[in-house]
Amino acid sequence: MRKKGEVWNHFTIVSKDYNSHPHVRCNYCSKDFQRGVPERMQAHVNTKCSKAPNNAKQQNTISITDNNSFHMSEKEQSSLESLVTKKLSSSEVLLPFVNNPVIIQFFQHLCPTVKLPNKNVTNMQIDEIDDSDDGRKSEICYQNEIKTEKIEIQSFKSFKREAKNNHIDSIYNLGCCYHYGIGTEKNEIKAFKLYKKASDKNHVSSMYNLGYCYQYGIGTEKNVVKAFESYKLAAKRGHVDSIYNLGECYYNGIGTEENESRAVELYKKAARKGHIISTYDLGCCYLRGMGIEKNEIKAFELYKQAAERGHIDSMYNLAECYYNGIGTEENKIKAFEIYEKSATIKGDLDSINRLGNCYENGIGTEKNEVKAFELYKEAAEKGDTNSIIRLGHCYRLGIGTEANETKGVELYNAAGYIRPEKNDKFDKFDKLDDYHHYNC
Repeated sequence: MRKKGEVWNHFTIVSKDYNSHPHVRCNYCSKDFQRGVPERMQAHVNTKCSKAPNNAKQQNTISITDNNSFHMSEKEQSSLESLVTKKLSSSEVLLPFVNNPVIIQFFQHLCPTVKLPNKNVTNMQIDEIDDSDDGRKSEICYQNEIKTEKIEIQSFKSFKREAKNNHIDSIYNLGCCYHYGIGTEKNEIKAFKLYKKASDKNHVSSMYNLGYCYQYGIGTEKNVVKAFESYKLAAKRGHVDSIYNLGECYYNGIGTEENESRAVELYKKAARKGHIISTYDLGCCYLRGMGIEKNEIKAFELYKQAAERGHIDSMYNLAECYYNGIGTEENKIKAFEIYEKSATIKGDLDSINRLGNCYENGIGTEKNEVKAFELYKEAAEKGDTNSIIRLGHCYRLGIGTEANETKGVELYNAAGYIRPEKNDKFDKFDKLDDYHHYNC
């Protein structure tokens, strides 16, 4: 089941497995993430990738002050590091954490004079400096980059020290550091061993990560049966992501026989715990009648719940429900409003395409062919196949732009679309009112 969001536009999916967190690669620096978690991907673009354009970064208003005003003895610093390590471990926060509001809040509570550096704010400071003052720019870059790197390295060392004392949360977080290359070189074999060590001590999150390693062969040989077993152990202890992944295993037959009914039960359980993707997947099951009796009203309600929490696929499917009168009364205006919100705020390509279709045909809004053309072009430039076809259609028929048969055919070919016969070129192949699809 597809997962999209604005940050995904800056990454290429390397392998599309069953999991909702596929292996991805940064479009700017080729950094690989075996598990594409949007929060980590955005943190990479924000603070790690020197080649990422400014419009790819989410701004953060945390200010930077001179940390040199805060002095501690080596003994006090070691004690603080140990305390921080345990606090961070117990809350199971992954690093790097300089953009993490939980960490920022913790430091502000612990010592208000300490301000964590933030690369976005650093960039803003640099922009304010006159171009002629290159020395000052270099100084700011150097100071803040070193501070950010130092935080990660010191955290790694702290986790390593506490792990030697068998602090179980630190064993887990040390595994995360090796897994993702935080404060140290990436070492998936060491990560796997640490997850297993903590898992054997009944650390629930380690059970989940161990299952993930087995499922995708990270630091060990791929073994979907063991992955299934690890998810099952963690799910029994209430770990919500494991409950969801166990449902995915049953749904797709990963490490066990396919069992859609059992998958639905687990989606329900995770959804009750607030797991947003499970809420969405459960809606898809009700919509299609997979593992449960078809119930379009239930599907609509679940999409609405997840959409209200900002889940992008649910927003799109909710709009489709309003558009087609699925589980609710048909409401083209409401559909248009949701497409617009998902397109403009979330950057969802499907929604941009659908919004273009609404403008092209005057559905839920006033007809505006120029706006339709612009929207198709925007999504097409980001690789959306449907929008490439629609853009070709606009060029062929002169919708929102000058007619250009050659350009239209080129776009059809690029999208792998078999165009209509030449004597039928002005057909409405395409009102495209019939091309609606649901992201399930």
